[in-house]
Amino acid sequence: TLMLVVVSGVAGAQVLNVGVGADAVRLDPPDQTDNVSEIVLRHIMDGLVEFDEQLGIQPALATSWDVLNDGKTYCFYLRENVVFHDGTPFNAEAVKYNFDRILGGGLRRTSLYDPYIESVEVVDEYTVALHLFEPFGALLHHLAHGAGLIQSPAAIEQYGDRVGRNPVGTGPFVFERWVPGERIVLTANPTYWGGEPKISGLSFNIVPEEATRVFQLEAGESDVIFNVPPTDVARLERSNKVDVLIADSIRVIYGGMSTHKPPFDNVKVRQAFNYAIDQQLIVDYILEGFGTVTDSIIAPLTTGYYSTGGYPHDPERAKELLAEAGYPQGLTVNFWTPNGRYLKDYETSLVMQQMLAEAGINAELQIMEWGAYISAIFDVNAETAEAELYLLGWAPSTGDADWVLRPLFSSEHFPPLGDNASFYANPALDEAIRKAMTEPDPVKRNEYYQEGQQIIHDEAVMIPLHVLQQIVAKSSSVEGVKILPIEIVLLKDAYVK
Repeated sequence: TLMLVVVSGVAGAQVLNVGVGADAVRLDPPDQTDNVSEIVLRHIMDGLVEFDEQLGIQPALATSWDVLNDGKTYCFYLRENVVFHDGTPFNAEAVKYNFDRILGGGLRRTSLYDPYIESVEVVDEYTVALHLFEPFGALLHHLAHGAGLIQSPAAIEQYGDRVGRNPVGTGPFVFERWVPGERIVLTANPTYWGGEPKISGLSFNIVPEEATRVFQLEAGESDVIFNVPPTDVARLERSNKVDVLIADSIRVIYGGMSTHKPPFDNVKVRQAFNYAIDQQLIVDYILEGFGTVTDSIIAPLTTGYYSTGGYPHDPERAKELLAEAGYPQGLTVNFWTPNGRYLKDYETSLVMQQMLAEAGINAELQIMEWGAYISAIFDVNAETAEAELYLLGWAPSTGDADWVLRPLFSSEHFPPLGDNASFYANPALDEAIRKAMTEPDPVKRNEYYQEGQQIIHDEAVMIPLHVLQQIVAKSSSVEGVKILPIEIVLLKDAYVK
């Protein structure tokens, strides 16, 4: 049932009960890496800029900005008369304090800012300048990332190492308490610069079991739940008390190939594997429609996406290419898969195994526990890497193509130092990635990203499969729930009708 509380003497304002699958880990923006922590933090704190539902960049604590010095300086004009929840004034000094702390290193998200920002300058009380080492076209996307949320400098000083348990921001909700393993409770900020929230608070309740989350929503014990199992969607949609919200994410599921060794050092083999896979069948029958076919490692809602057209499903063409590559009798590869990390990941791999068999490819499937899986793919070098074909997902938390192409395809990012587990190296692709990274003009950046995605397609560096969808369910009486493609659910504007 919805909790009734009294706010400012008015009975009836409500706390929204939100069912989440896991607890937060650390409520310290540049030192958190998990989804739940970021969702909670985005209700407590604001950044200089923020994403809208299409991942466009919108003003937040900065009302406007200028790009100066040929793209090497970003000057932000800050919102005035804003205070942190502890009464500390928000100003340029507070912004500098936050970014100097990040640039000092040692935090889990330092790499989002440290390689690009040389220094932070307080121009006046409400103007702050970020000086870059060189132009960086994705800077605003990095500032809209959850790591860029601004905290109270006084709170950081007061709590030190415990600041991740005592978050203080300028946002629409104030942190009240955290009962580990049970719930995180926030209360409305009546003086929020963006207007007082329409609900009196949020309680993020930790409910690991999917079935229990669904039951609590149907019973009225939860108002919103995350990560609804696809198998429950049809039944929930028949209820007149529940609404199901389905939104595209920017997480692409793909088949990775180790391109530095046989058989995947041959482009014809890689193209054959692409022709062998029927992406639409996987979406329709394995994902039950909760995904969309993609032709690129970059999802359509990511800034910089370009449609390459993809590879049609053509097993006969796959066989021809294998024969041309010297495998007229087909070939055998090891195929690694996780089980339970992504929606229907193991089931997807099973069907891919059958599709590959139709093209004369024997893919020997092996399930690995997630921690061991990631270690076997990324904690290796070109000599020790045993992976051949593997299933993975990638979602750029900045919403920008740079955070896909650079880590996954730049020759500077081979494991164990980076994420280019394909061990793919191409000077033309490196050049396109580099030019896009240092180009402040969005139109020119997109041209370089188009060039990069075309190379990846033509060279068949990986097998793009699908973009996952996000499934959230809510009570029909709740409105104003927003789902960002970066797998973030926002309840800032939620209300009970």
